[in-house]
Amino acid sequence: MGKSVVQDRSFEFSLIIIKLYKKMLEQNEYVLSKQLLRSGTSIGANIEEATAGISKKDFTAKMSISSKEARETRYWLKLIDKSNLVNIDVNEELKLIEDLINILTSIVKTSQQNIK
Repeated sequence: MGKSVVQDRSFEFSLIIIKLYKKMLEQNEYVLSKQLLRSGTSIGANIEEATAGISKKDFTAKMSISSKEARETRYWLKLIDKSNLVNIDVNEELKLIEDLINILTSIVKTSQQNIK
């Protein structure tokens, strides 16, 4: 069985975050960049764990964590955008994270309904 859309998108998003992290390091930003790297790559890692869930409840819990990590990533991206710490446009990343949040929210809601 192939990877799901959310697995593919989260993996691609992780690659984008890694590139953004490198750009931020080039501009000597080390604190927010590290926070962004951790939360932005954690989304996909938790999705991967969810696919190996031993129960529906385990799957839902891991997807919920992914959703929370996506929201944290959105926070860091907004902070980077508004703080002017670096001269990098993150509008595309903000659009991508909104899409991931929407997908993950839908997955979590559906899986919560299926547990009951």
